[in-house]
Amino acid sequence: MGSNVISGVKEFFNVLRCLLEEENMDSCIYGEDIQIIKMNGSKVAPVNLYCDNQKVFVCEKAVLKVRESDDEQVEDTSNCDDDAAGDVLQPEQGPQPLTITKARQLLSWYTLSQNAGVLVVDNGLVLHPLWVRCDMSDPAGTAWFGAEPVCMGSKVTGVKLYTVTCKESTVDKKAFITLEELKQEHKKRHHPTSMGIKGSARFNLYGSSVVENTFIVSQSSVTVDFKWSHVEHILEAPPLSSTATLNIKIASGDMRNPMFEMYRELEFLQTLADGLKTGETEWMEPLENTSAVDLTKAYIQELQNMVQTIQDQAAKTPETTKLKSESDPPIFNSFVERGNLDFVEQLWIRLRKSVTSYQDVRDSLKLVIEALRYGDIKPWIHRDSSSSLSKLILQSYHQQIDHVSLSGATPITMLLEMGLDKMRKDYINYLIGEELTTLNRLNHYLSTEADLQEQVIRLRKLHHLLEIVVSCRTFLTLPYDRLFLLTQSCLDHYKTSAYDEEHEFKLQIKPALISHLYQSEHPMMWGVEVSSGQGPREVRTSLQLSNRPLVDHVTFKTDYPSEAINGDMEEPAFFSTVVCCSLVSFV
Repeated sequence: MGSNVISGVKEFFNVLRCLLEEENMDSCIYGEDIQIIKMNGSKVAPVNLYCDNQKVFVCEKAVLKVRESDDEQVEDTSNCDDDAAGDVLQPEQGPQPLTITKARQLLSWYTLSQNAGVLVVDNGLVLHPLWVRCDMSDPAGTAWFGAEPVCMGSKVTGVKLYTVTCKESTVDKKAFITLEELKQEHKKRHHPTSMGIKGSARFNLYGSSVVENTFIVSQSSVTVDFKWSHVEHILEAPPLSSTATLNIKIASGDMRNPMFEMYRELEFLQTLADGLKTGETEWMEPLENTSAVDLTKAYIQELQNMVQTIQDQAAKTPETTKLKSESDPPIFNSFVERGNLDFVEQLWIRLRKSVTSYQDVRDSLKLVIEALRYGDIKPWIHRDSSSSLSKLILQSYHQQIDHVSLSGATPITMLLEMGLDKMRKDYINYLIGEELTTLNRLNHYLSTEADLQEQVIRLRKLHHLLEIVVSCRTFLTLPYDRLFLLTQSCLDHYKTSAYDEEHEFKLQIKPALISHLYQSEHPMMWGVEVSSGQGPREVRTSLQLSNRPLVDHVTFKTDYPSEAINGDMEEPAFFSTVVCCSLVSFV
């Protein structure tokens, strides 16, 4: 073997080993313009087909840039110091591919470095799979090369080499490789005695005609992934015997979401919490024309003039009816609204829709506390209320009220506590009332022992959970057992994870439950995979048809606008991606 080749293998292996062993290092620079990134394979669409949950090395072109403080371009040398290189090498407008020739060379060096027969490197170290972005300049249109070690125990016995080729979108189904041609391609490479064939498809449920007039898809999405065996032809519909998994990602704040009114209430709560943290509150536009002080005076007068029992009147008062927005979605009212609001909760409703300043809050609370101190009102409250104002009301029953200095952050804190108390009961009312969970399972989210900022965070998590469940109930009409499992999954996730609207929740379902949503729609992605062999020596050849390219480092020219690709055409346009695998065994 030539000395230049051996030198290249050693150098490349040492760079990869350095990147592998340094846990805090995510990328480094090799040669003059090659960036090597260590990432999860699920982040790259073609790689995700084969290395979904494992770490991989991705090689791409790095573009030299001049530091702002320098007059001349800084030269780069091969190294694993991503801190030093990060100032100089940055990708321009997304990842950039390497030439086919350079990609082949890197793949060759990687393969040789894993071969125990090549006594030039430490072969006891198994590297992550390597994937190289290619510029598609060859006749086949190669977009990726990949290599994955095959191990028996701790020993590398071979390498799987992958080739990913892509074609531009077309509506002509005859342009796609046929199922029989895909089988022949697999047989040509592997000579199997038997083959397995699996199909897969993904549909966008929120993009279907059944629900698009009810729910506007923005940052939210619900897709379903199907997997099945015994594929008979390209683009066949998933059979009802398929396994189906929902991928649910719901963003808060959509005006047509059933939970929008509660979202606005939560946003006001967050405004108060942020004001306590920063010392400055950015008040929201009031929803009521009447001032907060006047509303509070009217409410106190109303209680003084009551003829009916306190409990009956607290459950439903004329003022409450007046305060409801005529534009509140009926679906929201039927899902979440409670009828047993106590005095503090009624007061919260009035204040959160009318206060525009710190003085509004202070003056309104002062009126209430004075009415309690002089016995003008003896309002009813829930037994488990925990806000400061609720405690004062309990004291007023015995004509003993602590002095409260309504100065500093106290008024805002008291108002925030009122909202937390009310909204916690709203969530309990729905989740327990629908038998989706138990109080014990909600203890973490309902605890008042955490500080106020943490209480707000936990409330946001509960709200997001509720948006997810209500959306799936309303627009997908999922049955109780699926909603119950979804609720438990969300509760488990958010007990240990940060609030994240980008997180996708997974839910197994039977295809028959959503057949009315997908059977008349075109898939976002459809795939078929031919496989043979077992365990580490299993090899696969696959076709993926998608409404968007699976490659992000090459610009495709297409005659079909994205709107048409997304399903507005009778015959959808699909990009075609074929992944072929070759197994190289080491002697």
